[in-house]
Amino acid sequence: QVQLVESGGGSVQAGGSLRLSCAASVDIRVIDYMAWFRQAPGKEREGVASIYTRNGVANYVPSVKGRFTISQDNGKNTVYLQMNSLTPEDTAMYYCAAGRIWNIALSLKAGEYNYWGQGTQVTVSS
Repeated sequence: QVQLVESGGGSVQAGGSLRLSCAASVDIRVIDYMAWFRQAPGKEREGVASIYTRNGVANYVPSVKGRFTISQDNGKNTVYLQMNSLTPEDTAMYYCAAGRIWNIALSLKAGEYNYWGQGTQVTVSS
């Protein structure tokens, strides 16, 4: 069983930055993939960024490329999401997920993940 605890959400003005953290209860390198998803009210859960924890290769949804960066700290069993140049469209509940996925092409699909955190709210005002 893998437990994930997110932190770092909050309210920020457009153009600002936030860094989300996701602490795992196990060595993240044995999980294969960790990812960040977000869900705005009335919308489906969307994969934002994923990372293959064995080598750090990342994958991003096009809308966040160049603005968001996913990274990992193996010593802390933690994955981060640095979010820059935030816009009101980034407002959502952000969830951390972990799972054993065999193909990076599947790494932004919510159904591929077995373990989820409780979520942290990000609100961006204009």
